[in-house]
Amino acid sequence: MLFGSLCLLRIVPKEERLTMTARMVRDGSDTAHEVSIVMPCLNEAETLPACIEQIHTMFVEHDISGEIIVADNGSSDGSQTIARRMGARVVPISRRGYGSALMGGIEAASGKYVIMGDSDSSYDFGHVPRFLEKLRDGNDVVMGNRFRGGIRDGAMPPLHKYIGNPVLTGIGRLFFKVPCGDFHCGLRGFSKEAYKRMGLRTTGMEFASEMVVKATLFKMRIAEVPTTLSPDGRNRPPHLRSWHDGWRHLRFLLLYSPRWLFLYPGRMTCAPMLAAAFSVSNFALP
Repeated sequence: MLFGSLCLLRIVPKEERLTMTARMVRDGSDTAHEVSIVMPCLNEAETLPACIEQIHTMFVEHDISGEIIVADNGSSDGSQTIARRMGARVVPISRRGYGSALMGGIEAASGKYVIMGDSDSSYDFGHVPRFLEKLRDGNDVVMGNRFRGGIRDGAMPPLHKYIGNPVLTGIGRLFFKVPCGDFHCGLRGFSKEAYKRMGLRTTGMEFASEMVVKATLFKMRIAEVPTTLSPDGRNRPPHLRSWHDGWRHLRFLLLYSPRWLFLYPGRMTCAPMLAAAFSVSNFALP
């Protein structure tokens, strides 16, 4: 009898175990989850399984009621099938763009809090409890800081690490007094209520800047936690286009700061002209 019972046992494949775990996490409550993890996705079949596995493990280890939302932006490599098989909820987003994908995924989220992160295995979703702790303490937005947490070798191009991110972050801090040291970290959290108040609209990579700027302008509580950045696991170039997306971020910052776009440059331009006109008028006096 015992031998017959043992024969019925089988080794459950790893992927099936993850699906079972996902189902238990997802079905553990009929009410809204505490947190929704939203990942924008465009042909991320190589790295999506590792991200979903890491999130499921984090949910179980920290006893967190959560869901995984893959905001798919038109993948053609089977990312949608992988996500569903591993227990994530796929939300199709027809309008292309990083911001478009995130807005669609966040709108579909049922969690009180939302953590957004890329699906390329560059961010450590095991750090989600750090963000949740700050959100539970009453912060509206919690930013990750890769410069404090650690940037692994090869994870960020030198142009971004030493020029792009520091310069744009510095401009943001100067223009808006933003209390963040890493303006463009893709791993960040916020309450669903705060997201609705911000009314974000940008559809591209500048979505990241818009969130921080509006949170500051609306005087929301913003906190920061260290996180890491690792080389992504893809065998293709990233979606980010350095100069094009960098310009879109800068243009957004300027448009939301008319003092720096119009007033201060106007003053600097007019001052020499007024001084010259005053000198000429004095010279012309009898």
